[in-house]
Amino acid sequence: MNDNILSHEMDRRTFVTSLISGCVIAKTGMFALYGDSIAYASPEITQPPLPYKEDALEPYISKRTLEFHYGKHHKAYVDNTNQLAGAAGLGSLSLEEIIMKTAGSADRVSLFNNAAQTWNHNFYWKSMLPGASKPNERLTKMIDASFGSHDNFNKEFQNAAVTQFGSGWAWLVLDQGKLKVTKTSNAENPLDHGQTPLLTLDVWEHAYYLDYQNRRADYVKAVLDNLLNWEFAAANLPK
Repeated sequence: MNDNILSHEMDRRTFVTSLISGCVIAKTGMFALYGDSIAYASPEITQPPLPYKEDALEPYISKRTLEFHYGKHHKAYVDNTNQLAGAAGLGSLSLEEIIMKTAGSADRVSLFNNAAQTWNHNFYWKSMLPGASKPNERLTKMIDASFGSHDNFNKEFQNAAVTQFGSGWAWLVLDQGKLKVTKTSNAENPLDHGQTPLLTLDVWEHAYYLDYQNRRADYVKAVLDNLLNWEFAAANLPK
């Protein structure tokens, strides 16, 4: 072999050997060379931007509430999910996969709570829309068939949200082809029960206390009457 070619080949091998033995990371695309193996980079769970400005829900939900609720509470759930998922070896899973993997697991309660709260909040922000919104024809027929009327739906949803003891969520879901109102405690959500969520309302105190103090019923009514995003609900229905 030509001496120049041999020298070049030895230089290349020396570089590769030093790269591996020194545990140098060389990231290319979605993977990194680390030690003597290829380790795929885990995609982080990210906090989606709000679908509207922080003052867009006023006067029903204030900018100050969103600054704390979205900027601090929601962000903390996202950060904790990434940290706990990485420690549990689940950092490569999607948010939904983490929730399903950890639901009911006694040794992963903290991860489930943070992951489910992240998902719930992502869904909650989209469940509201500045300005009045009405169900489309398909949803109107389903509401009438399931609840008798839109007024009856409002009463049932209001009752579920107000009577949820302590922290939790009220939901409009599709369950076996029929609309239902349900409520869950803490971080629990309809994914755990095989239901399709269409809309949700956060009834943790941090969602309303700055604006309504202990008047949860007033907060619930304000959202029901003025902010529900029925276009989002329709988009969540199976085609």
